[in-house]
Amino acid sequence: MSILGFPFASQTGISPLPPDLAFLLGHGVDPAVLARAADRARAWGIDGSSALLATGDLSEEAYYRALAAELGTPFLAGSIPLGPGARYPDSLVAGVAPLERGAPAAFVLAPRGGGIAELLRGRSPTGRMPALTTPGALRAAIFAANPKGIAAHAADALQVHRPDWALKARPMGPSLAIAGLVAGVVALAMLQLPPALVLGLWTVAQLVLLAMVALRVAAVGMEDDDADAARPLADADLPIYTVFVALHREAAVVPRLAAALSAFDYPAAKLDLKFVIEAHDTETAAALAGAALPPGAEIVVVPPGLPRTKPRALNAALPLARGSCLVVYDAEDVPDPGQLRAAAERFARSDPRTACLQGRLVMDNERDGPLQKCFALEYAALFDVLIPALAAWNLPIPLGGTSTHFRTHILRAVHGWDAWNVTEDADLGLRLARAGYRVGDLPSSTFEEAPVTLGAWLLQRARWMKGFIQTSFTHGRHPGRTLRDLGPLGSLAALALVPGTVVCALAYPFLMGHAAYRFLFAGVEPQAGFWVNLPTGTAMTVFLSGFLAMLLPAAFGCVRRGWWDLLPYVPAMPAYFLLVSAGAWLGLVELILAPDRWNKTEHGLSRSSRSGALNRVG
Repeated sequence: MSILGFPFASQTGISPLPPDLAFLLGHGVDPAVLARAADRARAWGIDGSSALLATGDLSEEAYYRALAAELGTPFLAGSIPLGPGARYPDSLVAGVAPLERGAPAAFVLAPRGGGIAELLRGRSPTGRMPALTTPGALRAAIFAANPKGIAAHAADALQVHRPDWALKARPMGPSLAIAGLVAGVVALAMLQLPPALVLGLWTVAQLVLLAMVALRVAAVGMEDDDADAARPLADADLPIYTVFVALHREAAVVPRLAAALSAFDYPAAKLDLKFVIEAHDTETAAALAGAALPPGAEIVVVPPGLPRTKPRALNAALPLARGSCLVVYDAEDVPDPGQLRAAAERFARSDPRTACLQGRLVMDNERDGPLQKCFALEYAALFDVLIPALAAWNLPIPLGGTSTHFRTHILRAVHGWDAWNVTEDADLGLRLARAGYRVGDLPSSTFEEAPVTLGAWLLQRARWMKGFIQTSFTHGRHPGRTLRDLGPLGSLAALALVPGTVVCALAYPFLMGHAAYRFLFAGVEPQAGFWVNLPTGTAMTVFLSGFLAMLLPAAFGCVRRGWWDLLPYVPAMPAYFLLVSAGAWLGLVELILAPDRWNKTEHGLSRSSRSGALNRVG
């Protein structure tokens, strides 16, 4: 037996212990436990301390107490007396912070990985031996020392660094007033223009709309990606992967969430799992405290502040991410256990400009009722048909908000999420495209729960539509710049997918009513001459292709999922989109009355689960 890195006898034979494990032999830790940790560290290509702590064989506090005793330096637990030089996020990134005068040392250190071995060799980043604490205790102390500063960083970092990309950089009120004034002037002008000119302008508008519709119809012709084509990576070659889960009043789904995240097929020592909660959400905090969370999981409590939105919470946690890859999940998500490995492999063989991979979201409780069936069809059309096609064409993609996998350094380079945009995922997708990055498709499923009541569904849809309008204003402030950033085709795609989605939803019932009246009652009589018939012909083409754009992607999404029982519900999609229109109008009203309000959807209420994923609780 030996201490610093020399072999010792164990039941598995002769195994070398790295220094960050070997010192524990003198502190009463079972040699067999250390031998298993050393074997895992070699197999995973990771340091010994991370391999030991990731499997829960030794608690974080016990490890760092033993390390402090080995080094003969104080161990700080509980309240840490930080000095005025402590900084967020710098002190957390470095793992070291100054202590106030009179403390047992000048600095406190929370080392990880190779830093532990350096300390054991007598080397300190501060030049003298500091006090030690755990990374979790240092994070809690930094957050407690400057809650207002952290809240301000989370809310306004994008506005500070790139005001041209930030929603809050310009008040929405004047923009909405100007937009309403312009719309009124255009409507009045249309009444005064010659009829021939009005018909010409209307025909041009219909042609633009037809181009938008063609984008959705053309997506049907793209072949689905082959998830088995990825080249497998050995465990030692996999990157550290950060997993963010933002929770707000989600105590009911915590057991299921913990079970889902524990099922990942990924080396435990390479998972950096963070549950991000609000300071006032004591119910979710209690549920997390009582849940069987994966070893090494951290609970990040976001300081109080406005806006109280998911992107603000994610921004507060972003500087803490240790992984080179990062994924965001929602509280109700049950991702495929192989999703992280599949994403890491896809990133490894992708162009370095691929900033994000969008996983496939699947509504799993469609048997709860007709609304949930149509919602499942809508998601199948979007995530199994449209987004894979947009990714293949290298066009801008409004992200899905969950199962979005990022290269962490690129996410930081674009300053994270816009905390004031209630559909931050769509905004981030356009921002990545404008910065010259691309989004790829990840053919791996994440099962979600559709709202079980019409009221909850409408509020969720209103938030999405409100955020789409916010995103349209943000990136439409300087249309010339956006056109240069995205190019003509990219700009057309962005126009179709973000403001086009809202405009079509708002106008849908009126256009449908007008078309139904013309076709069923007034009739459509051809006239002599091509140009006279062009507006009517274009309108009929847009009407019919619009129906195809609603029906075909949903039908093909069903086929790709093997949902043959849902195919009979595809013809109901035109009626479903009347509800989408109601959500859009509600979102427009909310944009004026409560632009920052985040309509929270309650989860854990589903009565069915096609895959069984929503029924699992561990």
